[in-house]
Amino acid sequence: MRATSGDPVNTLPTQPTRGRTRQAVFASAGSPYFSAVLALMAVVVILSNIGATKGVSFGPIITDGGFFLFPLAYILGDVVSEVYGFKAARRAIVITFLLAAFATFCFWVIIMLPSADFYPGQEALEQTLGPVWRIVGASLCGFLVGQTLNSYVLVKMKDRFGEKGLVGRLMGSTGVGEFADTLIFCSIAASVIGIDDAGQFINYVLVGFVYKTGVEFLFVPITTLVIRWFKRHEPTYGQMLS
Repeated sequence: MRATSGDPVNTLPTQPTRGRTRQAVFASAGSPYFSAVLALMAVVVILSNIGATKGVSFGPIITDGGFFLFPLAYILGDVVSEVYGFKAARRAIVITFLLAAFATFCFWVIIMLPSADFYPGQEALEQTLGPVWRIVGASLCGFLVGQTLNSYVLVKMKDRFGEKGLVGRLMGSTGVGEFADTLIFCSIAASVIGIDDAGQFINYVLVGFVYKTGVEFLFVPITTLVIRWFKRHEPTYGQMLS
């Protein structure tokens, strides 16, 4: 089934239940709303990669400087997956991946450019942005696997339950995606920010997973409201539900 304009509307196979057809409904990814969410998602991931180069300690709690940003990428990913479907979410993940990689390449070029005699910040620039390529590698590997699993689980749950159970699928997909993401990221990034023993590493992984998952759980009511707003304002979504 196609929308009246834009890209084809993503739909998944229907399942009969109690004599009715339950269908996972999605909007067209050709919408300007989708483009706006995609742009914000890319910016959040790029900024969190830069922030992650700084090790941060709150007493016994060890994390990095990007800790407050990265959960937003998953919240945005939930919006894309729920409203636009797995195919659109996969497109958003790949584009974000490529843009973050491009940003890292630009940082490398900036560092390698010869410094002017009057510029005193070369060493600070190298210390701040120099390790970013390793952080980006860790972040993108985790992001790619985690976001893909998050989107896949969410869409499969929506395929089974239709429009019902939004809170449950947001929380369920978050747990799966964040665990994979955190484990992969921390395994690569730990040495970059100075974590060099097993105890600190376990702390880093657990804190990251609990924090990111906890933040997303706390934001579920807001995420739900945002998703409902998109569903109301996306013309193709409304057409499919009518």
